[in-house]
Amino acid sequence: MDYATRESLAEDLRRLGVPPGGVLLVHAGYKSLGFVAGGPQAAVEALLDVAGTLVVPTHTPDNTDPAFWSHPPVPEAWWDGIRRHTPGFDPARTPATHWMGRLAELVRTWPDALRSNHPQVSFAAVGPRAAEITAGHRLDDGLGDESPLGAVHRLDGHVLLLGCGHDSNTSLHLAETRLAVAPRHETGSSVLAPDGTSHWTTWTEVDVDEEDFERL
Repeated sequence: MDYATRESLAEDLRRLGVPPGGVLLVHAGYKSLGFVAGGPQAAVEALLDVAGTLVVPTHTPDNTDPAFWSHPPVPEAWWDGIRRHTPGFDPARTPATHWMGRLAELVRTWPDALRSNHPQVSFAAVGPRAAEITAGHRLDDGLGDESPLGAVHRLDGHVLLLGCGHDSNTSLHLAETRLAVAPRHETGSSVLAPDGTSHWTTWTEVDVDEEDFERL
């Protein structure tokens, strides 16, 4: 068959060794699947047919300090205005960046999906362990042991790279945060206050870097 279906994708995932009923963190380049009958919806349904709890990164790098943007940079005269006017991160409303891919954004909006409350490196999850994975995501431990990555590790989760390489494998950041001499930096984002207003806040965390992930 020259095209994929929900059923054929599920069977392919089983042959790849995706454990049935487990926790699965997925990074996906949807186009790599070719033509899928039913499109991204069928692909997500296939993942849920096999995995017990599906987890995806729903990161929002647009809600970071513009002083450090480089793809592309913005004029320094804009920085303060961007900090003042960027809406505070809202797990229900703030979309994942397009770099996360079509499947990640679809999972974010899936019925009963939960999303962690981190303004830069949130994760969304669907399934029985979703609440456990997405709860308590601290600002200063975005990709560490107390983050959804740490929860996936504690739950013996698996990582599926679907049409992408290890340069997209965020689980390697968990190892970075465990280094005793991990470099740290100050960062910031717009967050929501309890009254619904937005305000800029800063914190210090591990300064992660994925440039050597393929080599690792």
